[in-house]
Amino acid sequence: EVQLVESGGGLVQPGGSLRLSCAASGFTFSNYAMSWVRQAPGKGLDWISGINTGGSDPTYADSVKGRFTISRDNAKNTLYLQMNSLKPEDTAVYYCETVLYSTNYRGQGTQVTVST
Repeated sequence: EVQLVESGGGLVQPGGSLRLSCAASGFTFSNYAMSWVRQAPGKGLDWISGINTGGSDPTYADSVKGRFTISRDNAKNTLYLQMNSLKPEDTAVYYCETVLYSTNYRGQGTQVTVST
């Protein structure tokens, strides 16, 4: 069974940092590209970053470019998102996501709230 479990969210002040993790199981993690997506209150899902199987060539949405860094540790079956210079508009539930055999898999999400 494919499982993706996000962690690391919380309440942080504007300008602060958080590191999200996504523990993967039930599939060969190193064989699949991974992504982070987020859903702000009352809005749809937004893709924010992706990474290939080897961890090179990360891609970012313009809204997070230069502030967020995606990475992966294939030996630990874990995906990361380092988030710096956080803004109130980054407040959302963050999910890791992958596609296996044309099926999207997403974890339960972790809440990130950026507020004073």
